[in-house]
Amino acid sequence: MNFENSSAVLLAGDSLELLKQIPDHSISLVLTDPPYHTTKKKNITNDTAFESDEDFLTWLDLYSNEWYRILRPNGSIYVYCSSAMAARIEILLMKRFNVLAHIVWTKPNDPGFDGWKQKMKKESLRQWYDHSERIIFAEPSYEGNLNKSSFGNFLKNVRLTSNISGHQLTELIGAYGKVNHGGSVHNWEAGRNIPSRDQYKKICEAILTFGIIKEMPPYEDVIRPFEVNSMVEFTDVWNFCSVRPYDGKHPAEKPIDMLEHSILSTTYEGDIVLDCFAGSG
Repeated sequence: MNFENSSAVLLAGDSLELLKQIPDHSISLVLTDPPYHTTKKKNITNDTAFESDEDFLTWLDLYSNEWYRILRPNGSIYVYCSSAMAARIEILLMKRFNVLAHIVWTKPNDPGFDGWKQKMKKESLRQWYDHSERIIFAEPSYEGNLNKSSFGNFLKNVRLTSNISGHQLTELIGAYGKVNHGGSVHNWEAGRNIPSRDQYKKICEAILTFGIIKEMPPYEDVIRPFEVNSMVEFTDVWNFCSVRPYDGKHPAEKPIDMLEHSILSTTYEGDIVLDCFAGSG
């Protein structure tokens, strides 16, 4: 059964086959929580579906290939995973993506709620207690510059098409080393960082002045969105509280405030967000 309203579409079926129907470069953000392949619990659907780690990674690689195809060049992806498999999943994703962060979600309990972490007998442990989940955050990778940045390739292409040297463009827009923590034209083209909205406006004005390129795309079409501040989580250690148990709760349910933070930080208004493993939705 499928469902659709003004802001969401839910499709029921084999998600890998459904992914193949999505047009190239049409998704702005993939935010997804695949099976973890780390438990024998039968109440976690599909987590026990794989004979080996290699089988699981081969299966996930099929998704990685589709994610790369459907993501916009300035898109982003979050892949939730267990600490046990995170390193291998990160290496798998690195074939097609620039891994920008390996986020540790510490899974604290709500104040006043005693979870298993508090109740268990610590003296019985024989290794460090596994109380975190991992989130691999990445962007599509494109050959052509040091950091395989889509925007780096775009900027170099429009600059060379306009017969402007990097030094000339730097002079025109005033993007010297102290601007944007080293965000000069050279650094942007190498993919080390990305310009602010104001800096991109100056880039467009400079390129158009030479008259060879007649139109520059909007900021939202070329710059990967990323917006945080001191009032929200901005490091790679996240402390959003776990979802408290309730009747029928999925063991790996993610807190809504963490999902909202991920989406608001890395999309523009009106962008399309994809989850391939929504369960009941």
